[in-house]
Amino acid sequence: MLDITENIHIPDEEFSWSFARSGGPGGQNVNKVASKAVLRWNLAASSSLPPDVKTRLQQQQRHRVTTEGDFLITSQRYRDQEHNREDCIEKLRQMILQALTPPKPRKKTKPSRGAKERRLAAKRHRAATKAVRRHRGEE
Repeated sequence: MLDITENIHIPDEEFSWSFARSGGPGGQNVNKVASKAVLRWNLAASSSLPPDVKTRLQQQQRHRVTTEGDFLITSQRYRDQEHNREDCIEKLRQMILQALTPPKPRKKTKPSRGAKERRLAAKRHRAATKAVRRHRGEE
């Protein structure tokens, strides 16, 4: 069971694992051992997450969600399956924790009076520079 918070738990039965040959260093062992872990979790059918967290997770990690609604996480950081499995679980935990916090609503702000004055002064300065160039070329 994957414990995210005290209220959110995902049972291991919702996960399906597959393993493949990993790329990268490893010598002759890399050609014989399937150490790359692929975690597949049917996010659409899962009832473990609240609906708002589920939609935020899908929006934040949309490149990981397949058309069937499966959530894919891979890990090939380590040379053995068990460490890569743990890495996949930890990646998923961090993604869900990130999706738990709703984004702050944006507050509309207006530029300050000083900022407006500086912008207009810069425009006047630039216009004056161009005006000097214009008159110099006519002689």
